[in-house]
Amino acid sequence: MNRIDSFLEKLQDNTAVVGVVGLGYAGLPIVSRFLDVGFSVVGFDIDAEKIAALERGESYIEHIDAAGIKARCQTGEFLPTTDFSKAGHVDALLLCVPTPLNRNREPDLTYVVNTVETIIPHMRPGQLLSLESTTYPGTTEEVLRPRLEQAGFVPGEDVFLVYSPEREDPGNKVYRVQNTPRICGGCTQSCLEAGVALYEKIVDQVIPMPSTGSAEMTKILENTFRAVNIALVNELKLVSDRMGVDIFEVIRTAATKPFGYMPFYPGPGLGGHCIPIDPFYLTWKAREYGLTTRFIELAGEVNTSMPEHVVSKVGLALNSIGKPINGSSILVLGVSYKKNVDDKRESPSLVLIEKLSGLGGRVDYADPHVPYLAKTRKHDLGMKSIELTPEKVRNYDCLVLATDHDRFDWAMIRQNANLIVDTRGIYSCDDKQVFRA
Repeated sequence: MNRIDSFLEKLQDNTAVVGVVGLGYAGLPIVSRFLDVGFSVVGFDIDAEKIAALERGESYIEHIDAAGIKARCQTGEFLPTTDFSKAGHVDALLLCVPTPLNRNREPDLTYVVNTVETIIPHMRPGQLLSLESTTYPGTTEEVLRPRLEQAGFVPGEDVFLVYSPEREDPGNKVYRVQNTPRICGGCTQSCLEAGVALYEKIVDQVIPMPSTGSAEMTKILENTFRAVNIALVNELKLVSDRMGVDIFEVIRTAATKPFGYMPFYPGPGLGGHCIPIDPFYLTWKAREYGLTTRFIELAGEVNTSMPEHVVSKVGLALNSIGKPINGSSILVLGVSYKKNVDDKRESPSLVLIEKLSGLGGRVDYADPHVPYLAKTRKHDLGMKSIELTPEKVRNYDCLVLATDHDRFDWAMIRQNANLIVDTRGIYSCDDKQVFRA
């Protein structure tokens, strides 16, 4: 039996073992889904604390069921490990590792390259390797394929190499892994066949792409579309603010048009792993072809300037009661990048805390989804969330509404707050104690 038939047969009878590398917000949901449909899974991560938590049956991601993880660890269906030599024991390796930007806003593929170079010595013929991380068009062919070939593997014959980006939306209760269409591009036709067959086991619809590059470009387009439109409404928010117009009311009203319009909402900046980062992967790659993506770069400038705008509004709000930022007590409401999740990757709230603290503000935060701010690649705040009570709210000179979690008691907050800088349009812009930002 040839390798493609052997791989497909293992998928058909659920005897294939799936390896997921990177057990974060993209990787752990994939682990959970493969376990749900009856596959054994090996989860790889360099973070020993994550592995220890999973071995104890704990989930460090709010929307991933801890009980299910614990049960699968006890039965042996799920093996979390830092031992990458076990990569040779699985049939499919899915790479869900970070792809951040460096200080010059250029792609940093360190995690991808290091991971591939770590697992290749343990790989064997017949395995599938799928890159799920968002990246620039050409990464699979230009970065992964040469390393496999240097190790003696021929994609499409010895191993199967595909690109199939994650489409995870933390906190989305409607679209999960199963009912979110999955795209997949392969380096060869047999690679594509193997990739489609793998993902068909966990999602309702797999959309084959003609190449890995087209799949990579599709993912970039999805996130660039959102980044540009968010930049548009952020800029309109600044104009509307000067005009005395309620931008949130305008957006809600425009959304009543049943065609030709899609609502996007302004905020304190962009967060999450994808939208603030992915468009710059395309910008960087375009320069290789002598092109300048001016639209994308302008959107990036607008979005990255929003935290500074919020800080300015905090200064104006405090000035209205005769206080400077320096020495004032400020409470940031919400540090996750979007409502009702615990994901704080690239959150503008972290920038706000640093900027306000840097100006002398005595800054705390409250977030029911993030009890502690652990160190990240960019921030080392070491803060704990406070519990909101009427008395505590009254003790702050100013509250900055950064993330509009449903678990916040907005009525209690408004009743007791001295000043509120509202970046999400929760409160009426006619309220004199509320400053829209």
